[in-house]
Amino acid sequence: MNFDNSDRLRARAAKVIPGGVNSASRRLPGPFSWDRAEGAYIRDVDGNEYLDFHAAFGPIVLGHNDPGVNRAAAAAMEGPDLMGIGTHESEIRLAEKVVDHVPSAEQVLSFNTGSEATYMAVRLARGVTGRQKIIKFQGTFHGWHDYLLMNIASPADMIGKKDPGSAGQLQDAIDNTLVARLNDLGSVEQIIEGNPDQIAAIFLEAIPHNIGCVLPRQDFVQGLRDLCDRHGIVLVFDEVITGFRHGLGGFQAHLGVTPDVTTMAKAIANGYPCALVAGKRAVMRHFNTDPEGDVFVGGTYNGHPVGTAAALATIAALEDGTVHERTFRLGAKVRKELADMARRLGIPMVSAGFGSVFTPYFMDGEITAYDDLLRNDTARDIAFRQAMCDLGFYMLPLAMKRNHISAAHTEDDIDRMLDAAETVLKQMR
Repeated sequence: MNFDNSDRLRARAAKVIPGGVNSASRRLPGPFSWDRAEGAYIRDVDGNEYLDFHAAFGPIVLGHNDPGVNRAAAAAMEGPDLMGIGTHESEIRLAEKVVDHVPSAEQVLSFNTGSEATYMAVRLARGVTGRQKIIKFQGTFHGWHDYLLMNIASPADMIGKKDPGSAGQLQDAIDNTLVARLNDLGSVEQIIEGNPDQIAAIFLEAIPHNIGCVLPRQDFVQGLRDLCDRHGIVLVFDEVITGFRHGLGGFQAHLGVTPDVTTMAKAIANGYPCALVAGKRAVMRHFNTDPEGDVFVGGTYNGHPVGTAAALATIAALEDGTVHERTFRLGAKVRKELADMARRLGIPMVSAGFGSVFTPYFMDGEITAYDDLLRNDTARDIAFRQAMCDLGFYMLPLAMKRNHISAAHTEDDIDRMLDAAETVLKQMR
């Protein structure tokens, strides 16, 4: 593939943008700049076209530039733009829809990004409980803020230690964030017992999709619910990725366990900025948008008409269940066929995923927690992804990253991708 135009734009961007990109996760080799996205396809500025399985880290659940969502967003631009006071009916309708569909949602607040939503959930939990400490799990990601940006893709020698994700993080925030092992209720109990009456919240990424797809066990999640009830801890499900992609009820509807607070973003508006904090009325009324609340919340762009309209249109497209039925079926097909290929070719692989998400790990054995992933063959993982990109099937060329199927992918698209995957795997063997 030719990347001359991308290379020129990369050099131009680096002069005025640190590193040339506006998010560290975008600093990758290969295509640098894009000029078209439609349905299941993306095209770079050099005219190279890709069948997209990256989906912008997951928001694209219906397909790029979905006509129905775009029409709704365009129509919203003909109404009030930004008042900064009161509310608009579309904000109310969005909250009503979320309350209808999400088991934990009795009240809802709108934001713009997942990081904002999880940040506000931390403040809310601390305000409700009067406590400071937060429990998260090794390998989970909850946004860019100081409180939870730690122990994500940690190297082996940092497992069980504090592993902050950035320079400049407040030491107090690091000290008050405690890290447990996924699917290991004993590790959570140990932290609670060692910090009596100090834990404000347990944050669980409903499926740890930032390390691919490591499924939490239902009994483990129910155990978290029981511990939170027993110790007065707020249970937060981070469904920024899973929300709407895995069903309008989020992954919590599949688990049958209801948290106190849920955060959602990404797929809820098919690529437009929109995020939500939803939860039980008794908890949500602590936000000072309620006259009796004492937890400050603000945001000039909260409930923005365009993002709100896009979310409502996305919900409308998903409500009859056909999108999830079809994308789940295609996801199951991909996971099975990748596993079958690897078995035939003698390549160690765990073909993981859920619903419309698939992640091939290049390793053998069971995966129940982050430390199991240390067995993944990183070089082989990246080589597979890069080779797929070179053949025109865009999979983020980083190890352990999830791939997404959207409503715009056809059976033929999936078959062509699987044919290419078999070619790549044979070459790798």
